[in-house]
Amino acid sequence: MRAGMRLASQPARSIVNRMNEAATPKLRRGWTTGACATAATKAALMALWGGDFPERVRITLPGGERPSFAVVNPRRSEDGAAPWAEAGIIKDAGDDPDVTHGCEIRARVAPSKGGVIFHAGEGVGTITKPGLPIPPGEPAINPKPREMMRAVVEEMAARHGKSGDIEITISIPGGAEIAARTWNPRLGIRGGLSVLGTTGIVRPFSCAAWIASIHRGIDVARAIGLGHVAGCTGATSEAAVRAHHGLPEEAMLDMGDFVGGLVKYLRRHPVPRLTIGGGIGKMTKLAQGARDLHSKRSKVDFAALADMLGDARLARANTALEAYEIAGKTMAGKIAEKALGEVCAMLGDAPVSTDVVIVDRAGRIIATAGPAGATENTAEGAG
Repeated sequence: MRAGMRLASQPARSIVNRMNEAATPKLRRGWTTGACATAATKAALMALWGGDFPERVRITLPGGERPSFAVVNPRRSEDGAAPWAEAGIIKDAGDDPDVTHGCEIRARVAPSKGGVIFHAGEGVGTITKPGLPIPPGEPAINPKPREMMRAVVEEMAARHGKSGDIEITISIPGGAEIAARTWNPRLGIRGGLSVLGTTGIVRPFSCAAWIASIHRGIDVARAIGLGHVAGCTGATSEAAVRAHHGLPEEAMLDMGDFVGGLVKYLRRHPVPRLTIGGGIGKMTKLAQGARDLHSKRSKVDFAALADMLGDARLARANTALEAYEIAGKTMAGKIAEKALGEVCAMLGDAPVSTDVVIVDRAGRIIATAGPAGATENTAEGAG
């Protein structure tokens, strides 16, 4: 499941993201956890410095948009010597399948001894590994949300004649349980979710968000000195590849369908060894030159498959699995070789030794292609 990471700014959105939006024009946008945390911070500051909680609060996003948020569950300290105020915003991710949709994003503000200081409250993680935008030991609140919250503190301090020395504690009740279903544990983010977002806007089904998370996984692997990483198309192939190579969890990149996004980033940020793993269908598409393996964006060319293997029967197959049931190990081995060639072509002269592993639906390895191009078939298959 995606962690909800986004690109840098609306004008700089990738072509992939713009194409994705164009393909889904009726889907409703939402707001990032960073935007919600900023709105909650502003509402809490209004109560801390102005006396009353607002029913709604408006913030300015990096692109200039000014959305309004309903404030929930306002609370304040009853101890005048240790004042604090907190407010919540219910995250609306629009039509995006974001794991934090419907969560309450809470901000508590209190005077600090100097500057703006961030803390991780309930359900917000702590960074434990290098390679992420925030150093180890810090709460998992990304740079842009921090920038947005600092801007709100500056704005409100000027309005109320205050110093702007504030501690901000962000909480997401239930976040620790939700985080277990995200990539955070693998990235070394412990104890909860991340406060993410660079534009403040969640764009539904963003391919760019997934690719950005793959990039962060590579960054972490490099930062902790891993020499071997693996990108797999799903949980079954990931389990098989991990066991086959004896890899740690941190080495497993959630590639999904985005083999091109993974390999192109590794070309610029190499790791000594890469394994690509997947089932026969997606690996056949990779072998035929696809860089995005999603069923809506690439298809198996069965006529070309029949030509490659010299078996006219394959031209009439409906699925790659059916073709494999006809051709068996001959097809699996050839696909592994061709897929390896495609990955090596994408890597160019990057110093990355690569192998490909193909698995069946039961998680059994049916073919591998090694760094030198030699192919090992480990299951007979059908036909």
